[in-house]
Amino acid sequence: MDRIRIVGGSKLNGTIPISGAKNAALPLMIAGLLSEETLILDNVPRLADVVNLQRILSNHGVDIMSAGKRPGDHEYQGQTLHISAANIIDTTAPYELVSKMRASFWVIAPLLARMHEARVSLPGGCAIGTRPVDLLIMALEKLGAIITIDGGYVIAKAPGGLKGAAIDFPKVTVSGTHVALMAATLAKGTTVITNAACEPEIQDVADCLNKMGGRVSGAGTPRIVIEGVARLHGARHTVLPDRIETGTYAMAVTMTGGDVLLAGARPELLQSALDVLTQAGAVISVNNEGIRVSRNGAGIMPVTVSTAPFPGFPTDLQAQLMALMACAKGSSHITETIFENRFMHVQELARFGARISLDGETATIDGVAKLRGAPVMATDLRASVSLVIAGLAAEGETMVNRVYHLDRGFERLEDKLSACGATIERISG
Repeated sequence: MDRIRIVGGSKLNGTIPISGAKNAALPLMIAGLLSEETLILDNVPRLADVVNLQRILSNHGVDIMSAGKRPGDHEYQGQTLHISAANIIDTTAPYELVSKMRASFWVIAPLLARMHEARVSLPGGCAIGTRPVDLLIMALEKLGAIITIDGGYVIAKAPGGLKGAAIDFPKVTVSGTHVALMAATLAKGTTVITNAACEPEIQDVADCLNKMGGRVSGAGTPRIVIEGVARLHGARHTVLPDRIETGTYAMAVTMTGGDVLLAGARPELLQSALDVLTQAGAVISVNNEGIRVSRNGAGIMPVTVSTAPFPGFPTDLQAQLMALMACAKGSSHITETIFENRFMHVQELARFGARISLDGETATIDGVAKLRGAPVMATDLRASVSLVIAGLAAEGETMVNRVYHLDRGFERLEDKLSACGATIERISG
């Protein structure tokens, strides 16, 4: 099993290209099931989760062609996927595939919308809380689906097709909004989703659906209106840049010092996180090429943050911020409001000498002058990269084990960091 070895203490200087957003690429690939024509997606990141989803879609009979690099392409440019779902041969998504990644459960929406039936295993993925699918099922039932759960599978049928409806989510849910949005595009009549998630990735999927002939308005706001259409056609769409990767590298620079251009990053996708980093002492500027982050003189200042749905501070950057605050001059407070069990990185950060205490959903981090390298274990995708951030600043050697979590969400992390002066390498086997 691969490990990542880091020798801390180097400042980061240079350019880090930001990849396409995993959290947009996955639902966009799934949206390819909605049409019998080809959907072409550009800037798709090369990640384990993308490979897993390609397997799942292939199981349904989808042909996926990955275009190779073209002359003049930069080595970090995302891949182009041609997704052709002309003939869906199987409407079952089996446990052995869905159990590896939660987002794969979302295939239930396009399968039900287009084929009027689906049988999808209950999901797996990161071990951070229960993250139930009850709101997704509720949305599909509102659209007229008949749903039963049998033997760990959700069995959904809509004999006459789905019908537009009012869907009011009792709490903001990104996965529920994605599922309702995809299912409603082919429903008869108008669907109104209220208390919808406002994340940029939702808007990116809606933009793509509209290019395919969908009629979606209001994506990116709490009220989305979808007028159902009889069929969707092919289209070409570029995946937006990954705001979580952007924020992660911005925190790594703030942690180590240095000066890095995050090429292709878009500030409006993570303004709340950039504001927090400015409070912490980072100098952030925006230009035509992306976002420049530096910290050269002052130390790291403590902050108080609560995670919140977009446009608030993202839960997917909480672990990284905690690693950064481990070296702040004073006490910081981070409250996790989105997922329970999302503090599993605390005990691993403690191995570096971080001083963190938990009280319910709030962590208090008392900054220390120096972290020391240690062998650590990745527990989930976002937690694993917090250990890398700590290792970049720690004295001595850090070995991060179980890095397959990292490979699910960060494209060529060690290559991007080493190009900016970090002493980091992957050790295979």
